[in-house]
Amino acid sequence: MAPGTAVIVGVGPGLGVALARAFASAGHPVAMLARDKARLAAYAADLASAGRDARGYAADAADPASLRAALRSAISELGPPDVLVYNVGVLRPDSPTGGDDQDWIKVTAMNVLGARVAADAVLPRLRNGRGSLLFTGGGYAVHPSRKFASLSVGKAALRAYVQVLHDQLAGTGVHATSITITKEIGSGDPRFDPAALAQAYLELHNQPETAWQHELVRY
Repeated sequence: MAPGTAVIVGVGPGLGVALARAFASAGHPVAMLARDKARLAAYAADLASAGRDARGYAADAADPASLRAALRSAISELGPPDVLVYNVGVLRPDSPTGGDDQDWIKVTAMNVLGARVAADAVLPRLRNGRGSLLFTGGGYAVHPSRKFASLSVGKAALRAYVQVLHDQLAGTGVHATSITITKEIGSGDPRFDPAALAQAYLELHNQPETAWQHELVRY
């Protein structure tokens, strides 16, 4: 049986496009969601030139209506998914106090609400009711930084959300897990090369159920 669709929310340079390439190379049709339409079109054309079925869908992960609409379109066009990858985050400095309220609202929506919306939309559409829900976390979830306060709080909340989602889905044939990446992606360490990380996501998706856990930490 051919693999089902891989839905990847948050496809940009680095890990996002590496995830698209990894799942496409494994035979999955790939739905790529992000805000930048032109970039998505370029990625889709590149993958198509290699014989892969990949399409881009414009969506704002901080906007539930936008995200749900894009997910509906992707699944309708490419078919039932085997896997969701929620790979969203904004790395920008801020502090625990001061700043703009709307910035915090948007960052929190991207990190947490968007993850819940994506899981809620994809879960009932999984092929044969089975599959994987994978979420990109970060080291700030475990070791928060006062210099990146909203990201630290958002990733900590995402980590907690995925843990309770994992617990809820135990025994259902759906694997929910977060990938906590503790170092800078593409920093020169081969373990944090985007392609190597993307391969780890693919391996998680293909894990036997007896090995499932709520988190993979990449040190």
